[in-house]
Amino acid sequence: MEIYKFAQETILEAGRFIRRRMTEEFNINSKKNPNDLVTDVDKETESFLNDTIQKRYPEHRIVGEEGHGRDITDTEGVLWIVDPIDGTLNFVHQMENFAISVGIYIDGNPYAGLILDVMKGDLYHAAFEHGAYKNDQLLPDIEESHLASSLISTNTNWVIRDGINVPFIQVVRDARSTRSLGSAALEFVNVARGTSSAALFFRLHPWDFAGGAIILKEVGGLTTTLLGDELRLLDTNSIIAANRTIHGEIIEHFRKDEPFIKNHKAFHRL
Repeated sequence: MEIYKFAQETILEAGRFIRRRMTEEFNINSKKNPNDLVTDVDKETESFLNDTIQKRYPEHRIVGEEGHGRDITDTEGVLWIVDPIDGTLNFVHQMENFAISVGIYIDGNPYAGLILDVMKGDLYHAAFEHGAYKNDQLLPDIEESHLASSLISTNTNWVIRDGINVPFIQVVRDARSTRSLGSAALEFVNVARGTSSAALFFRLHPWDFAGGAIILKEVGGLTTTLLGDELRLLDTNSIIAANRTIHGEIIEHFRKDEPFIKNHKAFHRL
C-alpha cells in the first residue's frame, strides 16, 4: 500500500499548490474549441504531479491531460492517469467545483483511484478491493434505484446533439430530474456518495474516468460505455457510471437506438 499512501500525500499537496497558485495571475487559453479551456495552473499542476511521481518512482509512467505520456500505447507496469484540473471552466468562472483526478493501474488492472475536491479539501479515495473513503470515513455501498425515482447527471451538449440525442432525451424525460456539475470526476464522486444515481457522458478521456471508476466500483457501482461494454483504458469512451439497477435500465435506451449506435461507433472509432 506504499504507492497508495504516497498518492494520497501527493494529490493533497497538489491541491495546496492549486489553492496557492490561483491567488496569482494566470493565463487562460483554449484548445480545440473556445469552450475547452486550459490555464497555466493546469499545466503547472500536471508538471508538479509528474515531477513528484517520477522523483519517487522513476520507473512509473504518467499519462496526463496536458500532454505527459501521450506516446504511451500500452498499460504495462505502473501507470498513473492524471487530470490536474477536472472542470477547468468551473475553475475559471466559479473558482470552485473542480477536482484533481488520479487513477493508478498496474499491468492494466486497477490499483487505486483518488479524486480531490480542491476547494472543499475533501479527498475521495480507494485501493482496489479495500473499500472507498471520503477522507478517513468509509463510504457505504450505494443503494439501488430505478430511473423514475432517480436524480441523474448529464451534459446538455449531448441532449441537443443531432444523431445521438434521442436516447439521452428519453433518459432525461424518464428520470426524476437531471443535473450537470461540469466536472466528470465530481460527478463520479456524487454517484459514489449516493447523491446522484447515474452520470452519463458521450465522450470522456482516460484522465476523466480512470480514478472515478475505481472509487465507484468499491461502493458497488458500475462503469461501462453507454452500450454496456467494458472501457478501453487509454482511449475515449462513452460512459455511464451508476448503481447496477439503473445502469441496466439506462443502457437499454441506447442499445435500441440504431442512429446512436452508428454514430457512437464512428465517433469512438470502434
